[in-house]
This record gives sequence, structure tokens and C-alpha cells, in this order.
Amino acid sequence: MAHAPQTIEQDEADTRDASADERIVETSFLQRLISRPELGAAGGALVVWIFFAVLAGDQGFLSLRGTATYLEVSAELGILAIAVALLMIGGEFDLSVGSIIGASGMMTTILAVEYGWPLSAVLIAVLVFAVLVGSFNGYLVLRTGLPSFIITLASLFIFRGATIGVTRLITGRTQVGGLSEAAGYDWAYTLFASDVTVWGVGFPVSILWWLGLAALAAWALQRTPFGNWIYGVGGDAEAARNTGVPVRTVKLTLFILTAIAASLVGVIQAVSFSGADVLRGELREFFAIIVVVIGGTLLTGGYGTVIGAVFGALIFGMVRQGIVFTGVDADWFQVFLGGMLLVAVLVNNWVRRQAMQNR
Repeated sequence: MAHAPQTIEQDEADTRDASADERIVETSFLQRLISRPELGAAGGALVVWIFFAVLAGDQGFLSLRGTATYLEVSAELGILAIAVALLMIGGEFDLSVGSIIGASGMMTTILAVEYGWPLSAVLIAVLVFAVLVGSFNGYLVLRTGLPSFIITLASLFIFRGATIGVTRLITGRTQVGGLSEAAGYDWAYTLFASDVTVWGVGFPVSILWWLGLAALAAWALQRTPFGNWIYGVGGDAEAARNTGVPVRTVKLTLFILTAIAASLVGVIQAVSFSGADVLRGELREFFAIIVVVIGGTLLTGGYGTVIGAVFGALIFGMVRQGIVFTGVDADWFQVFLGGMLLVAVLVNNWVRRQAMQNR
């Protein structure tokens, strides 16, 4: 039986029906804003700043020097948090980063002070060390299939113990100084520990490292195929593998980047203090995870941003130094930190549900 040709009106109606069937829902600006992972951290940073501005504004918190102090604290942890955020979005954890900070700082100091290596050679050695450690962690996680939490917890104790043992064996101490007399210290100080003067106040160059690396990581995560791969392997590794994503390569790269970030923090600390301590970096692995979660990254992976981690680190720095400015006993800092973590997890779950509903 022949069918009558469709009229123009019928074609337009079919087109409207097809458009209605598409799973593309136009969302408002407010809905898109709510679905951003870093929203809670940005709002939290504003609230914390206002809180300490009111309580300690006349005690130095609002001054340029006060700003420099909490930004310095934020930068040190923020550099680490950037890499940890990428790794957690990729669905993995690295609890060994605190011990890598201590090992890298001590390695920098011992090679330069005890063995007379120029700092240029020392930095290359530290970089190679970081790549090997990251590869070791990543290989074990991928090869054994065990949770990265367990593998890197073991690495934490291995590298912490090795740092203490080797340092005592070589120097007989657990603290080593004298780095400022090493060859090449002047340019290393300029690169890692000098101040940038703004209106007569010195802001540590580590802040520039933090912001520069954050901008680079945010661009890579949001604007490159590798960033899409990170979200893919963190959300569903098997599905990502089926679409051609090199899951093993992505995760191994993330472990290496995390180790490099930890080593950079270790070098900055060693150059800043002209020496190292075997316990330096202790608990940094947990602080980094906390600020990343505060920044909106889910513990289950596949969701989060680098910008959120930046705000999380900023909150950490403001609370850490704000307590000092207010004169409150610093022992209460961990109470604040634990409370912020709990609130962040609850807010993140709510934001995640809103984001899923808006898809």
C-alpha cells in the first residue's frame, strides 16, 4: 500500500518530537553552578576568611604580612594536593607522599653536605628517585590488584624507616643542616625559597610554584584528552579500557606525578630551612587527602577539580594561621580540620546528587 508523502508541517512535528527525545536537558546557570565540585570549597574559603577577618583582623590577619603567612602554609600543602587530587580523581590513593617529602629533603641535604654534590646534580638525583618511587607504587598497585591504600601505606613505612635508618648510618643524627654552604645554593634558594616583594612584604616563591602548577594541572584536566582519561579511569576503569583508554599508563603516570610533587615539596623545605629532618612531611599525606576532599573530590574517584584542591589548601592555610592570630591554642587546629572534613564530605555528597540530577 502506498504511503502519502509527509507535509512540511508533519516534518517539523517529527523534528520537534525527535528533539524532545534527546537526553539533553538545558540547565540554568544556577544548576550548573551548584554542580561544580569546587563550589563548596570556594564558599568555605570565603566563610573562613570572613570569620578570621572579624576575629583577628586587627591582630594581623588582614595585613599583607599575615596574608603571606597563610598563603605560604597553603602553598606548601597545595603543591602536594594538586597531584593528590589528580590521583584521587583517577580512583587511587597515595599515602606514601609524606615519607617521600622527608626522604627527598634528606636526600637533597646529605648528597650536597656530606658528599659535596652540586645542587644541580642533586636535583636530578631527587627527580630520578621520585620517578622510581612513583613507578614502584604504581606498578605494585596495577600488578597485584590490591587497593592503593594498602600498597602505599606499606610504602609510607618503608621509606620513612629507610630515611631514618640511612640518615643515622651516614650522619649519626636525624637532623642534618649546612645546606646553605653547598655549591649552587644561591640559585637553588632563588628558585625554591626566595621571596617576591609586594609593597614591601615578602611573599615566598613557593606560592608562585603552587599557583603555576595549579593552572597547568587545571588546564590539563579540563582541556586535554589525558584529563578526560583521568575522569574515565576514576569513574569506571573497565568501561574506559573498553573505549581505548590506556588505563595502566594513566594510573602509573598519576603515581609518578604525585611522587614528583612530594619531592618538590621536600626540596623546597630543605632549601628554605637549609637542612632536613627525617620526620619532615609527617601526616602530610592525610592533610593532602583532607584538603582535596574539602575541595570537592570524591573518595570514590571520577569526580573533582584541581581548583577545588586549591581552595581546600587555602582553607587549610587560613585556619592554621588564623588560629595563631586569634591566640587560640594550636591544639584545637585538628578539631577544626576534622570538622571541616566531615562537613565537606556531606556537602560533596549533596553536590554530587545535584550534578547527577542535572544530567
